[in-house]
Amino acid sequence: MRISLVGPAHPYKGGGARHTTELARELAVRGHTVAIESWRAQYPERLYPGRQTVDAPEGELFGDTRRHLSWNRPLGWWRTGRRAGAEADLVVVTVLIPAQAVPYLGILAGVGARARTLALCHNVLPHERRPGDTALMRMLLRRVDAVLAHSPEQARLVRGLVGDGASARWAPLPPHLPRAQGADAPPAEGGTRRNLLFFGIVRPYKGVDVLLRAFARGAPADVGLTVAGEFWGGSQRLRDLARELGVADRVVFREGYVPAAQLPGLFAGADALVLPYRSATATQNVYLAHEHGLPAIATRAGGLADQVTDGVDGLLCEPGDADDLTCALRRFYTGDTAERLRAAVRPVDPAPHWDAYIEALTG
Repeated sequence: MRISLVGPAHPYKGGGARHTTELARELAVRGHTVAIESWRAQYPERLYPGRQTVDAPEGELFGDTRRHLSWNRPLGWWRTGRRAGAEADLVVVTVLIPAQAVPYLGILAGVGARARTLALCHNVLPHERRPGDTALMRMLLRRVDAVLAHSPEQARLVRGLVGDGASARWAPLPPHLPRAQGADAPPAEGGTRRNLLFFGIVRPYKGVDVLLRAFARGAPADVGLTVAGEFWGGSQRLRDLARELGVADRVVFREGYVPAAQLPGLFAGADALVLPYRSATATQNVYLAHEHGLPAIATRAGGLADQVTDGVDGLLCEPGDADDLTCALRRFYTGDTAERLRAAVRPVDPAPHWDAYIEALTG
């Protein structure tokens, strides 16, 4: 097949850019002819208040990557779609936020009927919705031939937006982990670090406030917590909460994007990665924890429970339940549980995940 992927690639950062790039590579390995149509300017700053790009690639770049798209140049949307429709059998638009529906509708207008089209939805609707999100996604999903979502619930949401006749498929999000040259060397193995880690963009649905409450009640007094990542809306509210709970001296707020080269050192300083999400669709963070030898303490939100085996390579608790997370933290630091869970962690084998994903995308 000839496939055009419309989505972010380096220098854009984060999981979306890594996924687009790795998907292109996996498709090419399987014999498809692939091009990436990426962005010179992806979002207005008000839609993404954090840093949008990075200087160093977080993985191997894909050769045929074009960077002509800009959110504020509508004529370029149509031209890109026109070119993609002429060159490809399948045009895939990667949807990260509903606002992308506007340029994607312009791109799809350029594609016309010359190629099949598919919307690859990382989230069908955001965890924290804005006015107009539902209407924008409904317009976009009605315009494509098929939709690929990352869970059965998300596929059902597609059908709820556009009707039961929608061609909505789903496949679990496959591993696409950040990698960088010159990464920090982790410290020697052995023993506990007496520290827990939250990693990722800090937004209300991620439940860091729930984690702070559970940490104050359930973690031993000699255990610390590192919260590392970009804070949407700033970190002051969570810093104030840590002071109110009396744990400010045990919580380190490492505010800002963490480059891939610094991840080994960050993860090596923790006993477990904690994922206190109130809601979730799919995340790479369990895979990332296991890649660095860490168990995960996670909620049963979204697909997290499918990636963590409770009591084997991590612990599970209920979403939004500080009491249940408190019990999990106490359980983790009881006896030899931390060491036993860590010993059972194994890095994920990406191949079968990608096989199933590409079958769903190209089928």
